[in-house]
Amino acid sequence: MTRLLRTGAAGARPRARRGRPRGLLRPRRGVAENPRGKDPSVRRSLALFRAFRHEQDDPVACYALLARDAADQVEAYDGPVEGRTVVDVGGGGGYFTEEFRRRGAHAYLFEPDARELGGKPPAGAVIADGYLLPLSDGAADVTFSSNVLEHVADPQTFLSELARVTRPGGLIYVSFTNWLSPWGGHEWAPWHYFGAERARARYLRRTGRPAKHTLGENLFPVHIGATLRQVRARDDVTVVSARSRYWPFLAETVVKAPGIREVATWNLLLILRRCPP
Repeated sequence: MTRLLRTGAAGARPRARRGRPRGLLRPRRGVAENPRGKDPSVRRSLALFRAFRHEQDDPVACYALLARDAADQVEAYDGPVEGRTVVDVGGGGGYFTEEFRRRGAHAYLFEPDARELGGKPPAGAVIADGYLLPLSDGAADVTFSSNVLEHVADPQTFLSELARVTRPGGLIYVSFTNWLSPWGGHEWAPWHYFGAERARARYLRRTGRPAKHTLGENLFPVHIGATLRQVRARDDVTVVSARSRYWPFLAETVVKAPGIREVATWNLLLILRRCPP
C-alpha cells in the first residue's frame, strides 16, 4: 500500500486484506452473468429493481446485491480482479470494496463523508475528497465510482482525478443517475420533474423529516448528452462502453438516442480505458 499513497497525504493508510473476506454472499445466478457485449438478463434487472424497493428498510441486502452485480460488470470488461488494485471512490459503507476484496482484489475505499461509512466501514477506509485523492499517479488497475458523479459540483475535475490515479491501460468504472431519469431526484423522485423545492417540500410532508439531498448542495443535475460529449472530448481516456446500467435489453442503443436517453437510460454506466500519458 505504501506505493499507492502520495508523500505527505493525510488520512489513515488502508491495509490490504488477503484472501476473500466473508460477510457477503456469492454471486447468484441471473445477476450480470452474461459476457461482455451482451445485454444482461431480465431476471437480473428484476432482482435489482426489487432490491431497490427495499433500499430504506433493508440496505444491506440491496447494496450487497448491487455490489456483486457491479463487480461482475467490471470483470466482464476487464477480467478477474483477483490480485489487482481496485480503488473505490465514494463507496459509502464499503459494500463494493468488500465485494472486490472477497474476489481477491487489493481494494481500498476513499469516502469524503464520514457519516456515509456507517458503523462498520472496511478496514483501512480513508476519508478523502474525490477531487484530490491521496494516491500516486497510476496507482490503480481499476478505479471504481458508483453513483457519485451526480453528487459532485464539478464532474469533469472528478473524472480527471479518477483518470490520474488509474494506470495506463487500466479500467475506470463510472455510473451515475442522470437528472431527468425517473430516479433523478433520489429520495424525492419522481416529483423532481415538478421542481426540486416542491419535491423536497412534499417529501417533508409525507415523511416528517427533511430530505437528505438538496439540489445545488449535494445533488446536481447531470445530463447524459453533455457528459458523453465531455468524456469523448478528453485525451486521457477512451470510452469502451456507454450503456444503461440496469436495463435488460437495448442497454447501449437507448444511450444513442438523443432526448429519449435523458429519461429512459435511468442510470448511465461509463466504462473507460486510461490512455497512455
